Amino acid sequence: MVRPATVRSRVTLPIRLGEVETVAEVVTFNGLVDGLEHLAIVLGQPGAEPGDVPLVRLHSECLTGDVLGSCRCDCGPQLHEAVDRVEAAGGYLLYLRQEGRGIGLYAKLDAYLLQDDGLDTYDANLALGYAADARDYTAAAQMLAALGVDRLALLSNNPDKAAQLANHGLEVVERVPTAVHLTSSNRRYLTAKAHRGSHALELGA
Repeated sequence: MVRPATVRSRVTLPIRLGEVETVAEVVTFNGLVDGLEHLAIVLGQPGAEPGDVPLVRLHSECLTGDVLGSCRCDCGPQLHEAVDRVEAAGGYLLYLRQEGRGIGLYAKLDAYLLQDDGLDTYDANLALGYAADARDYTAAAQMLAALGVDRLALLSNNPDKAAQLANHGLEVVERVPTAVHLTSSNRRYLTAKAHRGSHALELGA
């Protein structure tokens, strides 16, 4: 049984990301199992009506995609989409410090070098001695519980996120697919996510 986390602070933050300009609430936590500084970003009005199920996005940090606009992945566009959709529906964006599917920034860049030599994104991680996907969502489950969320709609194409949250006692009442942000630069990456990670992605021919 994982110990509960508690809310540490709530900070009002005007934000502008993509086409969305709004005022969000950023929540920090004590007692997260991995000791990392994950954030919950409250968007819109979750729980405005009794029985409302909040829309939740678990977004793993990607400095290259989120900040630098890298086209090698779909992380930046997914983050912009998530802010837009969660703001409209009311819910939570959990920004998780899990760079490179949990292997860290430098290791992710090392994996890029191996991808340039022909390995896919999963085999590159394995070649460096890491798990293909090292992410653990226990802290995310702690965060949601601390926010009083036990039922949610999950904005994700990744079945592992829903499965891990369910294993921690959260009810994922719906898995809401994200858009497919396909470009010529990330086709190989998204193909690997679909075939190796079982992500629900329709990539076409």
